[in-house]
Amino acid sequence: MDLFTEMKALGHERVLLCSNPEVGLQAVIAIHNTILGPGLGGTRMWPYDSFDAAVVDALRLSRGMTYKAAAAGINLGGAKAVIVGDPKKDKSEALFRAFGRFVDTLGGHYITAEDVGTDTADMEWIAMETPWVTGVPPELGGGGDPSPVTALGVLHGMRASAQELWGSPSLAGRHVAIQGLGSVGGYLAGYLKEEGARISGCDIDSDAVAEARATGVEIVEPGAIYDVECDIFAPCALGAILNDETLPRLKAKVIAGGANNQLADPQRHGAELERRGILYAPDFVINAGGLINVFQEFIGYDQERALRRARGIFDNVLRVYSIARRQRVPTAVAADRLAEERIGAVKALGPRHWDRAVIERLSSAH
Repeated sequence: MDLFTEMKALGHERVLLCSNPEVGLQAVIAIHNTILGPGLGGTRMWPYDSFDAAVVDALRLSRGMTYKAAAAGINLGGAKAVIVGDPKKDKSEALFRAFGRFVDTLGGHYITAEDVGTDTADMEWIAMETPWVTGVPPELGGGGDPSPVTALGVLHGMRASAQELWGSPSLAGRHVAIQGLGSVGGYLAGYLKEEGARISGCDIDSDAVAEARATGVEIVEPGAIYDVECDIFAPCALGAILNDETLPRLKAKVIAGGANNQLADPQRHGAELERRGILYAPDFVINAGGLINVFQEFIGYDQERALRRARGIFDNVLRVYSIARRQRVPTAVAADRLAEERIGAVKALGPRHWDRAVIERLSSAH
């Protein structure tokens, strides 16, 4: 791939390729935009088919983080990292500490956290080499696993979608199909059960399936989740799952889930969802709870404050729907405009001055 062409097309500032053959490390750190603040985004570990696929994922995910922070009103930029490897087989202390050293070379312009395939134990290893890591265990002063807060935000985004479509935020009796029953999807299923919703779900991990089945989730095969007749379809696994092949199969009235980059082609597939009469809660708006949680670590972690901000996703999703109605655009476009308006306003102030002051403050707080 032509990396510079891809960076220019998506507006990236910096991409760092990380290699340490001695410990099996191949990783990509992509910093998309730092107008609002240093780039924060999790580190994903996944057995990519190719290194190009890993780079593309890092570029797409980091851009999404820029928009997520901007739309959520958080003073952070967007970045993301991916490590090529199987999280069930290839993890080691040496690998994550080597990765932490690469993070440290960026001097606070990239702040990492956990993501798909990584957890708080991995963040502990990274934290041995750099202060620029969040999602560390509470006993080390962190907020721990951000997945429950991500799931809580998704729940409130679902409630906002129910308010928009059915005139009531109640999810009691609603049928929700969850794609991915891991960290976020598993917690989301628990919240929905408390709400009185009916839940169907799938996952490629047998342990996650067994745990969900034991709590009353109706299990379907991963390939059949798109065909489930339901009120809400909740993508909570990998991205680009709403595409030319899957959209015609959907039998949901709302799409509201925790996965990043759900639309394979944001403009075209966002418009197609609107044409089909399916209400779409834009992913980077509804799944901002995890980002909200890890950001709190750098300003002095307060769980209740993090949860309060996550519950505010209800109002933010309704704000997106209001913009879409007023401007007669798909909700995916409305969400982009919400984020771009904030980024543009700060950019118009001139050259940024956050670098030294913000990094020193964050480092001191951490």
